[in-house]
Amino acid sequence: MIYPKIPLAQSIIEICLAKGITTIIISPGSRNAPLTIGFVNNPAFQCYSIADERSAAFFALGIAQQTKQPVALVCTSGSALLNYYPAFAEAFYSQIPLIVISADRPQSKIDIGDGQTIRQENVFANHSLYNANLNEAVSKENDYKINQAIDIALNTKGPVHINAPFEEPLYETVSELSVDVMVNAFANLNPMPAIEDLSEFVKIWNNSTQKMILVGVNEPNAINDKTINFLAEEESVVVMTETTSNLHHPSFINNIDTIITPFTNDDFETFRPEILVTFGGMIVSKRIKAFLRKYKPQHHWHIDTLRAYDTFGGLTKHFELNPNSFFESFLPLTTPIKSDYFSKMDAVNKLRKKKHEIYLSKIPFSDFVVFEKVIKSLPKNSQLQISNSSAIRYAQLIDIDPSIEVYCNRGTSGIDGSTSTAIGAAVANEKQTIFITGDIGFLYDSNALWNNYIPKNFKIILINNGGGGIFRILPGHEESPVFNTFFETSHCLTAEHLAKMYGFDYTIASNEASLANGLNTLYSQNEKPSILEIFTPTLQNDSILLQYFRELV
Repeated sequence: MIYPKIPLAQSIIEICLAKGITTIIISPGSRNAPLTIGFVNNPAFQCYSIADERSAAFFALGIAQQTKQPVALVCTSGSALLNYYPAFAEAFYSQIPLIVISADRPQSKIDIGDGQTIRQENVFANHSLYNANLNEAVSKENDYKINQAIDIALNTKGPVHINAPFEEPLYETVSELSVDVMVNAFANLNPMPAIEDLSEFVKIWNNSTQKMILVGVNEPNAINDKTINFLAEEESVVVMTETTSNLHHPSFINNIDTIITPFTNDDFETFRPEILVTFGGMIVSKRIKAFLRKYKPQHHWHIDTLRAYDTFGGLTKHFELNPNSFFESFLPLTTPIKSDYFSKMDAVNKLRKKKHEIYLSKIPFSDFVVFEKVIKSLPKNSQLQISNSSAIRYAQLIDIDPSIEVYCNRGTSGIDGSTSTAIGAAVANEKQTIFITGDIGFLYDSNALWNNYIPKNFKIILINNGGGGIFRILPGHEESPVFNTFFETSHCLTAEHLAKMYGFDYTIASNEASLANGLNTLYSQNEKPSILEIFTPTLQNDSILLQYFRELV
């Protein structure tokens, strides 16, 4: 076996191995050579080489998103480390375990004018769950910090930073270890609390005729069928789910914006819940947030083992449990109450669905038509990764097959690494993975395609409307050179040459007939990754979408 000569590098590698951190994403560099040598020469590690650090970090995020296990990132010193920050912040807010291991100059070389050197210690302090600032000497203190970082990443579901200073020479190797590392057993940093006395809350529940369950980003199959069926059958309960909730039942409301956008003030008052129960991660719908902030429920309970964001400005209780544990203890204690809350909302839902179908049948080829056709075309039991901005918002309006898993980087809601994340997810799971993205997000993260590990059956569906179409929908849009350049980012670029350069199969569509043919071609070819680029009319998409909400009543 080949080991790096530097003892600190040996310690990091051996503790990672002992604690099961075996997926390593490395960006080429020199200062991190001791780590690269150690990880790559040990067959116990699965190592990936991704040159662009920003893309590498989102690629690692995609793998960790799927495996639920920490993934380690390794980079050289200097600005390379800063390129991890967008994915690091996403991991923090999406509660995904990442371990950043940065090589550094010794402290004596910082701020003296040495090359490729910045202040790396605590650089992620605002979003890091733990910062292990190591020193060059072999010590139990270093071992403790490495152990602690790994334990926290796994237990607290988030990113940590290990900063390791290495002095030259960097490339020397030895055939035997010179360290005897201290490896702690995994610390249970978040023991499950005992279920508290629920009688006070059961009483509130049993006396409330309007109860809303709102589910944000949620893992597939996270909620058991017994709980789903109980909530679906309770006439005083309305369950509202987002596309990213991965929670399905025929009676659940899965198109929140379609339901509430046409509401009048009287409607909002009518449907104001007495109790709001939330679980899962971030909420996409701005309209439901505005509704619940203005028409506050009397009680807002959030169920999560770690965090409880006061998203609606009225949080009254945080149950520090996973939702299954809570509902399994809570629901058997409840009793039904006569209510028309669900029936009233269900009537609205059925009306909106009819209006939805009528509207889709009469509008011209546009973003809305494309999203409807594309989402209906997705193979059963596949995984859908969606980029941010317009893509996830259109997806919120359209029914999706319950067998399809849905993921989106909603922690920070950025476009910066959606493609890289989707590719990492595709590498880590065995399902057919399809990624739907807009043109700006795709172009912004085009280095994601500079990746030698993309599965042959990975599909990108790129909706190109010539700019940041979401800005046409937001207040303040007016057609002008300033808007087109500085907000919408108008362009005439396509993915054709990128596809050719990176070895993707490439097809285009610009109307319903070519879209149908393009989708058939996309799904039938699995010998190399594919891009279907769909061109839609820049100047019509916003008016078509805004008119949709007017015609729902």
